[in-house]
Amino acid sequence: MQFFYLMSRILNITVIILLVFYSCSNYKEGDTEKWKQEVFETEHSFAAMAQKDGVPAAFLNYADDEAVLVRNNKLIIGKDALRDYYDAQSSGDNNVSLTWTPEFIDIAESGELANTYGYYTFSYIDSTNNKVENKGVFHTIWKRQPDGSWKFVWD
Repeated sequence: MQFFYLMSRILNITVIILLVFYSCSNYKEGDTEKWKQEVFETEHSFAAMAQKDGVPAAFLNYADDEAVLVRNNKLIIGKDALRDYYDAQSSGDNNVSLTWTPEFIDIAESGELANTYGYYTFSYIDSTNNKVENKGVFHTIWKRQPDGSWKFVWD
């Protein structure tokens, strides 16, 4: 009788431990598609803000405090450095346009990180009043913030 009682207690404790571990997990079946949609909507809002309010405002708004940009083969590390980088750019931002759409979105199982890539078009009016257009590929890594929003940590 004592053996069955002991086995019953061990089984109950094991089930409780498994339930605790399961409930602590951030990953739940079906969340991946929801998270992909969140990142897609964030990318869309980010691109819309770049068109409406300008590239610097959008990048500063959607950057994590530890964000890293790669520009002209240089790393710009941290949101303060991003601000300095954009402050040093010419003030003729009215002639600048940046558009993009993610072609691919992937989410870590934990739901804490995501990455996107796709094509962008960057255009501006040069000093001779000619439109210059550059096209390329972007790759962005996103990090879920404590409030549930997404900010980029690599672009």
